[in-house]
Amino acid sequence: MDNKQKLQAGLAEMGIALDPARQLLLLEYAALLGKWNAAYNLTALRDESRVISHHILDSLTLLPYIEGASSMMDVGSGGGMPGIPAAICRPDLPITLLDANTKKTAFLQQAAIELGLNNVTVASGRVEAMHDKKVNVVTSRAFAELRDFAALTRHLLGENGYWAAMKGVYPYEEIEQLPDSIEVVKVEKLHVPMLDAERHMVIMRPRGC
Repeated sequence: MDNKQKLQAGLAEMGIALDPARQLLLLEYAALLGKWNAAYNLTALRDESRVISHHILDSLTLLPYIEGASSMMDVGSGGGMPGIPAAICRPDLPITLLDANTKKTAFLQQAAIELGLNNVTVASGRVEAMHDKKVNVVTSRAFAELRDFAALTRHLLGENGYWAAMKGVYPYEEIEQLPDSIEVVKVEKLHVPMLDAERHMVIMRPRGC
């Protein structure tokens, strides 16, 4: 199967209805990743045949967890996962992509322009220094252990805000190390078509919110 066929099959398996224009944007994003990766080291994945499963479909497992969201920040966005695929599928949702690596934020900015993602804002810098924005959802894909992720980004959560942390294997130890001030709302196993690896979503919020 080529990337278009892989994407269509994966979306169907995940129950995601996406119009052809949005599907094309996802494929264009996958092509941009491949084009820029050699020079900018956006991802460790060098096998372009796996970009649809490992990056695009993997990122789209976030969609059900941001259905009611009003704003989102992808912390440690790197090459734009999961923020850019989410932005393509949710053009109504304002999404900030944050990364401390200026090469990566240069790519993110260029990708947002080329893909016409008017709902995307790119921010360059350390998360601790980001104090001028509050969002409804803070997400990351393997940015840090849960305890550090929550501690570093707590100031970014607006009222009724929550974290959506994308993890590989079930993070038993990381959950045990969370402080009492953090409530784990749920941990759900995710299915990513054509990806033979464990994936879990951890939804957390400050206790009492």
